[in-house]
Amino acid sequence: MSENAQQKRSKDVQEQGDEPRDVPHALIKLIEDEGLQVGDRLPPELELVRRLGFGRSTIRETLKTWESMGVVSRNKGAGTRLTAEIGRNTLRVALTIKHEAESLLRMQQVRRPLEVEAVRFATRLATPEQRRLIKARAAELMAVYEAGEDWRPADHRFHKAIHEATGNSLFDQIIEQIMKCFHDIYETPFGKPHLGQDTIPLHQPLADAIIAGEEDRAAVLSARIIDMVCEETQKIMEECDE
Repeated sequence: MSENAQQKRSKDVQEQGDEPRDVPHALIKLIEDEGLQVGDRLPPELELVRRLGFGRSTIRETLKTWESMGVVSRNKGAGTRLTAEIGRNTLRVALTIKHEAESLLRMQQVRRPLEVEAVRFATRLATPEQRRLIKARAAELMAVYEAGEDWRPADHRFHKAIHEATGNSLFDQIIEQIMKCFHDIYETPFGKPHLGQDTIPLHQPLADAIIAGEEDRAAVLSARIIDMVCEETQKIMEECDE
């Protein structure tokens, strides 16, 4: 294949979207365009980087996900081979959801201890004014939630009030960065903009525990909120495997 043809193919694939969440789509398109069948070898990672225009780590992450699903086999000597039929009208949705779910689970595993520790610090160190703000943010969140409106901005403000009450700006900065890395890729994970909605009722008792100085109770509630999101994500992954 000529260099011009390869560049055109790379451009066509990237027109689907430049975000990492489109790597599965781009790979499926390449497989279909090349007419690859079960047993055929995919191009090497560096060639995929050049042809698809995505970072090597992002492509590698997608291939690892496919390997866990039995779509490809990876061997250092033999390269990456297709072990299951794949097409844009068959596995595309399942592959994308599986990739998103695994990314979200990893992000939550990192976020969980930070959030719990932030809650402990806030419970111990928050000033009266900061406790009033946490109370107000919780009330705002519950009002928006009960009205059936988009609660995500209010949820963000609630958690930010907790982070600011720790007296350590690093909590807010690090957690914000973790969340940004995920949401820059997946604005609506699994097509569900309100993933984690079932956790919202727990936010009021969390606020009450922080305001009352009940550190252990606040920590348990904070951990439970994240665990519920992980459980919901795990259920979606299992449904994809069925």
